Amino acid sequence: MGNESSKDSSSSDSSTNEKPSRLSRFKQKLHFRRPRNNGSTSLSHQKLFTADDFAGIALLTLIGAEMKFEDKWLACVSLGEQTFRTEKSDNTDKPIWNSEKKLLLEKKGPHVARISVFETNRVLKNNLIGYCEIDLLEFLTRDSDSDFEVFDLFNPSSPDIVVGNISLSCSVEDPIETEKNFARRILSIVDYDEDGKLSFLEFSDLISAFGNQVAVNKKEELFKTADVNGDGLVSMDELAALLALQQEKEPLMNCCPVCGTGNQVMTGGFLTDKQASYGWMFKLSEWGHFSSYDVGLNSGSSASHILVFDRRTKRLVEELIDGKIVLSMRAIYQSKVGLGLLDIGTKELLKSISEKQGKKMNSVESSKDIPKFIEFFKDQINLAEVKYPLEHFKTFNDFFIRELKLGARPIASLENDEVAVCAADSRLMAFKSAEDSLRVWIKGRKFSIQGLLGKEIVSDAFVDGSLVIFRLAPQDYHRFHFPVSGIIERIVDIPGCLYTVNPIAVNSKYCNVFTENKRVVSIISTKHFGKVAFIAIGATMVGSITFLKKEGDFVKKGDEFGYFSFGGSTVICVFEKDAIKIDEDLLANSGRSLETLVRVGMSLGVSMKEIAELALPNLEKIVL
Repeated sequence: MGNESSKDSSSSDSSTNEKPSRLSRFKQKLHFRRPRNNGSTSLSHQKLFTADDFAGIALLTLIGAEMKFEDKWLACVSLGEQTFRTEKSDNTDKPIWNSEKKLLLEKKGPHVARISVFETNRVLKNNLIGYCEIDLLEFLTRDSDSDFEVFDLFNPSSPDIVVGNISLSCSVEDPIETEKNFARRILSIVDYDEDGKLSFLEFSDLISAFGNQVAVNKKEELFKTADVNGDGLVSMDELAALLALQQEKEPLMNCCPVCGTGNQVMTGGFLTDKQASYGWMFKLSEWGHFSSYDVGLNSGSSASHILVFDRRTKRLVEELIDGKIVLSMRAIYQSKVGLGLLDIGTKELLKSISEKQGKKMNSVESSKDIPKFIEFFKDQINLAEVKYPLEHFKTFNDFFIRELKLGARPIASLENDEVAVCAADSRLMAFKSAEDSLRVWIKGRKFSIQGLLGKEIVSDAFVDGSLVIFRLAPQDYHRFHFPVSGIIERIVDIPGCLYTVNPIAVNSKYCNVFTENKRVVSIISTKHFGKVAFIAIGATMVGSITFLKKEGDFVKKGDEFGYFSFGGSTVICVFEKDAIKIDEDLLANSGRSLETLVRVGMSLGVSMKEIAELALPNLEKIVL
């Protein structure tokens, strides 16, 4: 291990035959900033990064692939919360993309990138054909004479089968050059006389473009700080140094002066607070050819995928939807005309379709659809977890409401009822209050906790309580479980519509999916959380909601409560005000309109009563 430090040092022995890796060469530039012309240690000379934590900005290029058959292809990359996709290729067995993306790499953060390759010419779907996982830190430390490397692509259903290969390159971007490139770009915007430097008037215009009023009020002070050599002008190097210094102390930029993008970029955006403190250059590099991450449902009218954050793997994943269905849902749920049609008679049609589809999925003939369903979701359904073999299922619905093997879903802190757990395999949104949910996620005109619970459940304690939404997709395990331990006080059936629970409908301002859909409200009385409302909501194609417990039953968190028949649907839990402290990662993702992919039994939050008791002093130990 001692050789490693000598390789990373800028004073490494030039006589050695060992060629430094890409990452080693980067670290030589990383440890210290470049001194100014006067030879003294400058502001720019400060150490901005810790090499133990930070690896750099990686430029990943997906060059092309070789597949087993001809088709139109696209590739998707996911690294933690960073993700991108290529354009579609021509119809070929050797697609060429030459698509590149900058990725922030931390030594103590995610560094295994998953690359998925889809065939895309199908009318109804993007079909995942192959994938590979690459440790980018390991890749960057590997010595190579080639500009690119080739990796095998594996069948997602049978990882021992190779279905093709993919060529890619990856290099580390010099952070000093990133700063300078960005400084050069923004300097050119206000460098009216094109002399490569900023006068005070030009500098003032630039500070104004940053959208930070505090900085505007201090522009004279900032100009003097930047103008180190005192010539009355700010050079590109001086501007880069100022930006680096201020970003650590008191950020100047609330919006991008290039494209005007808002302040989520410079306050971290998809970066954690820790990353934002030293990874701001990553966002600067993005601004050079700005492209924002898609969060939740893509904003484009033809969007056919939703990005969700997988809590288990700590990376973004795509939930693919048929593009035609997306367009249809937008036409119905995102317009007054569409919802007007629903009012005329489509609500009854949806109910009829659901009933007919439910009967069809309970027929023996429907069993032939099981293999096609598994193939479509082959990377999201783990048959090894299923309790019974496939031949056990006589109808499609039998498989849809499949049980899992004992232990497939461990329950967090099983013996501690002060910890609440996730109620379903689902995409979760969590909010401290209904008001927060309305601001971020639910756009219905009249959504309220009272409307959700119905007239028979009257409790002021729920009005300002915490709200947790578990959205199940068709591929999910469709049995729902208790998030808390207690006694079921009431179960109330509320008739209603069968709107889709897709975010397109939930985010519509023209309808109220959760308060208008068919639902069943259960009240669970608990020792640690007070009363908890558990709402099972029906949706399009969901013919029935089946419960396995009844009023008066004592239940343990993690116990199975019931299941949804064919389709996707939703469970909502409402906690009384100040009853639960929801896990921070769930709240943080939800605050960005980003659903979190969770499993039954994962931690949801802790009883506030328990937290309050822990905060009290031990009176027995106080000496009077």
